[in-house]
Amino acid sequence: MIRSPRAPRVGVTAIGGRKTAVARVLLQPGTGSILVDGMPMEERFPRLMWQAAITLPLRVTNTNRAFNVLVKVSGGGSSGQAGAISHGIARALVKMDETHRVALRQAGLLTRDSRVKERKKPGLKRARKAPQYTKR
Repeated sequence: MIRSPRAPRVGVTAIGGRKTAVARVLLQPGTGSILVDGMPMEERFPRLMWQAAITLPLRVTNTNRAFNVLVKVSGGGSSGQAGAISHGIARALVKMDETHRVALRQAGLLTRDSRVKERKKPGLKRARKAPQYTKR
């Protein structure tokens, strides 16, 4: 019998989004390590603000050291990617244990933040900024 080169991964998967960033999250029982695109979270997201956003769902549910998190993220910038990872982790935690839903909902982590950059309008410099008015 021929085995596939990849062993099946045990855990719960979820997808999170923020702006144009999309994160695929795999949550596994473990020691609390977070790998983003094969790198440790601290290396991939050096700012503490981004690290705090990523770990917020785990801190809200008191599961900091209970799960290993594997993430593949694409699109957007660093801030949007951190928000997408947070959203994905929150969704995976709810799939893993439905009792976390209330705490995550109250923290606002299960709602997809739908704000995106507004498009530029014709005749304007940016989405809303008009050229300077000159009287003469």
